[in-house]
Amino acid sequence: MPLKTVHTELAPAAVGPYSQAIDTGSLVFVSGQIGLNPATGKLAGDDFGAQARQALANLSAVLEAAGCRTDNVAAVDVFLTDMANFVEFNGYYEKTFGDHRPARAAIAVRALPLGAQVELKCIAQHR
Repeated sequence: MPLKTVHTELAPAAVGPYSQAIDTGSLVFVSGQIGLNPATGKLAGDDFGAQARQALANLSAVLEAAGCRTDNVAAVDVFLTDMANFVEFNGYYEKTFGDHRPARAAIAVRALPLGAQVELKCIAQHR
């Protein structure tokens, strides 16, 4: 099966030469989502919480456009510019993923695109 590009207006357009996600037919690879508001193209706010909630909403929107939900997610990578936000992020993450517990890594990074404080990417499986 050929690779299918996934796109939705409910998440921000890619800020570089990549797709929001690629669907292989069995797996969906969602590109990194930062806290950009899709309507404005700007970060959802200066505070970590606003950016984290928006990044999770963007991830969910791309998954939905690919025909998946958060409970289809097998693995998540989280990039944080400040590990002091780890516990706060977990609260937003739990609200998004509920009882589903995908494999996950949380990685401290020096910087993210557009000055974002958090970025997420995931791999989901069609059911």
